[in-house]
Amino acid sequence: QVHLAESGGGSVQAGGSLRLSCVVSEDVYSSYCMGWFRQAPGKEREVVGSINRHGTTTYAESVKGRLTISQDSAKNTLYLQMNNLKPEDTAMYYCAANGSPWRKGCSVEDLRVLAPYNEWGQGTRVTVSS
Repeated sequence: QVHLAESGGGSVQAGGSLRLSCVVSEDVYSSYCMGWFRQAPGKEREVVGSINRHGTTTYAESVKGRLTISQDSAKNTLYLQMNNLKPEDTAMYYCAANGSPWRKGCSVEDLRVLAPYNEWGQGTRVTVSS
């Protein structure tokens, strides 16, 4: 029932910036944990960051300080601001919404362990060249 649609991906040089957007089909912020994942070629999907309904965020150590999650509840939109991009950031990026009743919180660990129960967007590709 919940549909997510990412946009904003593209190809940039190392050190560049992108802002990804995720439009959510309905207001899910009261009960869902939102976040971003990414999947590089040959690797498993990994959590990038999370954001709860209060705007509190957590991040994977690999992106902390460079990638920032924010949300605009009025527009039902989630954002991922990506700065100082590195070639290792190259991946398909996915917006995720987790409404599992088994979830205890809204940290990256919560999203990771309950990822099988996430609602996913279609993904938007980010390519960072050296």
